[in-house]
This record gives sequence, structure tokens and C-alpha cells, in this order.
Amino acid sequence: MAKKLSEMTLEELWQLFPIFLTEHQKNWKDWYLDEEKFLKSILPQSQTKRISHVGSTSIDTIWAKPIIDILVEVSTDCNMEDIKAILVSNGYVCMNQGANRISFNKGYTENGFAEKVFHLHLRCVGDNDELYFRDYLIGHPEIAKEYEKLKLNMWKQYEHDRDGYTNAKTEFVSIHTRKAKDLYKERY
Repeated sequence: MAKKLSEMTLEELWQLFPIFLTEHQKNWKDWYLDEEKFLKSILPQSQTKRISHVGSTSIDTIWAKPIIDILVEVSTDCNMEDIKAILVSNGYVCMNQGANRISFNKGYTENGFAEKVFHLHLRCVGDNDELYFRDYLIGHPEIAKEYEKLKLNMWKQYEHDRDGYTNAKTEFVSIHTRKAKDLYKERY
């Protein structure tokens, strides 16, 4: 009998769920829209301030991991534990939790990735650097291509090291997020 995901070591998980990139797929937008509709049906409207498609799958000009990143912003007086309970009871798995941030995933199975995979980032309204970065890449296609090149160059090196892959992109993301915030001021 196969191990449950909760019984696997980090190394086993990274082997089962390697980093891989693919050309942009038109169906990613539809996957996001379907999941957004689902989230709106289960989350309390009074607490949910914005749901956004973020990450590389939201940028139709670059290669990406086929994982839909979703940012859910809730009111600052929201009880995140209540939202967490709703998400967990509807198929999301809590991966990481801090004081004002909780990360979830859906679509990881004991046999590898499901057809549709989601990462959901639960935050208080205004904690949304991902929106600035997304919009900057959409508005600056040459920077988006630099980001794509960076990711493609790191792909095989970090294929089984998600933390290393994320850390290796951090400086690029930080630099361009700061530029986006200067350019777009208080867009969000």
C-alpha cells in the first residue's frame, strides 16, 4: 500500500511532485475561473474582499508550472481559522500557516499531480505583492521573458527542490515587485 502524503518526507514529496514547466495553456484561465466560482460559493461574501489569479499561469506569454495560484484576500477582522476550516472541508490541504498568512494546495495525490492543481494563498486585504508582480510582467513583456528565461535555466537544477527553486527566484521577484509598486502606486 502506498504511503499517504502526510507520511512522506519532504524529499519523497519533492520526488513525487517535481518542478516542471510547460508552455502557457489556454485552459489555465478556465481552471482559475471555475475555481474562483467554487470559492465564491463556499467562502463568506462579507469577509472575502478579492479573489485573484496570480503566478505565472496568469501571464499568457510565458512558460509556467501547471499549477494555478490563487490569492484570496479577506477583511482584516476576519477569523482566518474559520476560513481555513471551510477550505479544508472543501478539499484544500493546509501547507503552511503564519500569523496573517495561510497557504493551501489542492490536486496533490499519492500517485502524483491531479489534472488540476491549485495553490491558494489566504491573506488579509492589502497583502498582495503578487498582484503587483503579475501586472508588471503583463505590462512589461520583456521582463516577463527574462523571468521565463530565469525559470527555464533553473528548472533542472531545482527539479526536486521546491524551496531552492523559490529562493532562487526571490531577488528577481522582489526587484520587479518594488518597481511595480513605484509605478502603480496604490493600485491595490
